[in-house]
Parts: sequence; C-alpha cells; structure tokens
Amino acid sequence: MVKIVALLCSFGLGVCFSLLGAISVKLMPRLRIDQAKFGTLVTGFMTSCLVASLLMGVITDRLGYKPVAVFGFVAAGACIFLLARSTSYAAVFGSCLLFGFGAMALNTAANTLIPRVLFDGQDAPRALNLGNVAFGVGLLLAPLIASYLFRIVSYENTVSALAAIIAVPAVLAVAATYPPQSGAAFEFANALSLLAKPAVVVAFLALFCYSALDVSFSNWLPAFGKEVIGESRPGADVGAVDASAQRLISVYAVAIMVGRLFASQVPGLKEYGGWFLAVASLAVALLVAWMTWTRRAPVAWLLVFAVGLITAPFFPLIVASTFGKFSASPEVHGSVFGIIFAGALLGGATVPKAIGNLARGSSVQKSMILLVPLCLILIGLALVLKGL
Repeated sequence: MVKIVALLCSFGLGVCFSLLGAISVKLMPRLRIDQAKFGTLVTGFMTSCLVASLLMGVITDRLGYKPVAVFGFVAAGACIFLLARSTSYAAVFGSCLLFGFGAMALNTAANTLIPRVLFDGQDAPRALNLGNVAFGVGLLLAPLIASYLFRIVSYENTVSALAAIIAVPAVLAVAATYPPQSGAAFEFANALSLLAKPAVVVAFLALFCYSALDVSFSNWLPAFGKEVIGESRPGADVGAVDASAQRLISVYAVAIMVGRLFASQVPGLKEYGGWFLAVASLAVALLVAWMTWTRRAPVAWLLVFAVGLITAPFFPLIVASTFGKFSASPEVHGSVFGIIFAGALLGGATVPKAIGNLARGSSVQKSMILLVPLCLILIGLALVLKGL
C-alpha cells in the first residue's frame, strides 16, 4: 500500500500545482482582479511552499513519512475547500499561504518515498520519473474536472469537489506501512549546513530555472491560450474559448506523463542524464521563443505539448542526481530535497509574478520571453551538476 500512497502524494501535488491555473479564468472575475493580482496569489502560494519545503524536509528525516503524508492530504484538502468558499481577495490570499504547507508535505513525502519503494530502491532516476507520472495525472485531471464542472455546477461546488479528491487518500496514508527512518537527531541548523555542498547549490539553482518554466506554464497557459485562441478565432463564444484555453494545461500534463513514462524505461539515465538536460534545455529555449509570436492556435497547442514532453524528465533527473551525491547518507535525503526544492519554489514564486507584471502592459504571450534566458542558464547548470 505504501507504493500507492507515494503515488497518491505525487498525484495530489500535481492537483495542488495546477489548481490556481485551472480555476484562474473563473477566480479572477469572481474576485475582480487582473493578471498582476492573480500573479500575487501564485507568488503567495509559492513563497509559503518555500518555507514549508525546508520544514517538511527536516520533519520527514526526524518523524518519518507517515505524519507528513497524512498532514499533506488533510491540510491541502482543507485549504482547497477554503478557496472554494472564500469571496474576498484577502481570504483567498490567506488560503494560498496555508495551502503551501499541505502541498509541500505531499511533495516531500512523494519524492523521498518514491526512490525507496519503486524499482526496489535501486534506480532513483527511473523511479522518480515513473513516480512523477502520477504528478502529471494530477496536473491533467484538475483542469479537466474544473473545465467540466464549471459548466454544470457552481464555482463553489467545483472547487469543493477538488478538495475532496485531495483529502480522501488520507485514509490510505494512515493505514499504510512505511520504510523505517533512522530518527536521528538531524536539526534544522544541520540541514542548512548542507547549503555548503556544491551539489546542493547547483541543484538549487537548476530547480529554480526549471520551476520558473513549469510553474509559469501551469498557471499562465489558460491566459496564454485565451489570447492566442481569441486572436485566431475572432467572434468565438467566450465560454468556448475559456474552456479550450483551460485544456492547454491538460495538453501540458499529458506531455509530462508521456515524457516521464518513457524516461522511466530508459536505463541509461544515470550516466547520460546531464547531457540530456543540457541539449533539451536548448531545444526548450527555442520552442518557448516560438510560442511568444505564434498566432495560430494549433501551433500553440503543439508547442505546449513539445515543451511538456521535453522537460518532463528534468525534475526527476535533477533530484535523482543530487540524491546520488549523498548515497552514503540516505537519512538526510529529506533535508536535501527540502533545500533544493526551495530553489524550485523561489523560481515559481518570482518568475510567474514577473510575467504577470509584464503582461499588464503587454500580453501573457509576449511576456513568456522571460523564460528563454532561464532555459539557457539551465544548460550550464546541467553540465556542472553532471561533473560534480
């Protein structure tokens, strides 16, 4: 059952990360806010996640997987329910801040459990790619469910249904048996000392760049799609355009699932993962640049799928490579993961907000050019991490 719980944690994280994007086209009119203020909600969520990531890593190393997984399901479900019922911007912002702690509990439990329970704990890159397919499923289903339910029930009931989907697996998390943890007195100060390790620093920066791309896509694809589809289909029904734009997140999620499922079947990732990251980052830079000027909806859909497919193994490869540098000390993997994932959250907290600010005087589509230099920086970081 622990394998199911690990996959459900990854699935729940996918729902958490796609939630704001999935409900954005309804949430912004409901709160009467623009793209910049929506970007502030994303920043609040990601900033909360940053703090929570550091805490959850240490807590996992000290207390084990079970309390972290159970807390993640319950807390995330409760916060999504608050998002469903809140009617003011301040209340929604507060819910986003609390939401980060539930999401990071799921994240830490998933990505520290998966390398231990899949492939008999012997192949972290393949295990993390396979386990994070469930993340793509969550990323896919949240916008699909939201898009469907928004047409037949209220906003409140739609988001409440998503809250229930997250909370119910807590029952399995309580019943599961987990791999033993050392329970060593690994303190927060000792966790911070890991920042002196070159592999941790490089992985922190690499996940910053990757997450800036991933979170920007997860949250701005509906707005990007609405702009491109609206321009390519003038006079189209607004509701139909909104629904089509929301499904772009699903296209992205499917691409991530396909990419990670394929990568989980490639045994040479341990040896050649760094080279793949470097070459793929260059390809993504070119694809994102193309996205900023295309005026054809079908081309936009293909570009989104291509970016998701190519970047799918990035996160598992970076995490697995970093864990490999600490293979002799698995008891610190939770803290290592918490620290490097803080880099991912910092990227997610700043770059999507910058895109929203730039879009205020331009468009989301043009503002996505900010992602291109980050892809180029990731090329160098991938090669450095490979050589450490």
